[in-house]
Amino acid sequence: MSDITFRVKAHSESPTKTIAKTRGFETIIDEPEELNGTNDGPNPVEYTLIALSGCLNVMCHLVAKELNFTLRSVKINLAGVLDPDKHLGMATSERAGFKRIDVEIIPDTDADANTLGQWLKVVEQRCPVSDNLVNPTPVHITVGK
Repeated sequence: MSDITFRVKAHSESPTKTIAKTRGFETIIDEPEELNGTNDGPNPVEYTLIALSGCLNVMCHLVAKELNFTLRSVKINLAGVLDPDKHLGMATSERAGFKRIDVEIIPDTDADANTLGQWLKVVEQRCPVSDNLVNPTPVHITVGK
């Protein structure tokens, strides 16, 4: 299969609020009030966790089908830990992004532990969002006119 390009167009509505559009969908990105936002939507790092949960959900079901076991549903709990100092312009040696992301997947299935171990390994290997978080991805940012 050839490469697929996904596109998003976004604009600022305020210093903390962004409106992003893709495939006819509009998404509001905003900071919570304690970070000077208007709390009109999740912030960018929360959307990172949201994106990971959505991708894991798809992969969990796809891989279960491929491994031929019934997966009725999954619950996915995520927590990302970051130090906000760099984001806020303070001197720090910490990175700006998450220090770690913890994910708990709770499957509703009758599959045995060995099958679930194999399933999780494949899910982790094939989830595109997880791959982007775990491995360096070239990002090219330019100034347009």
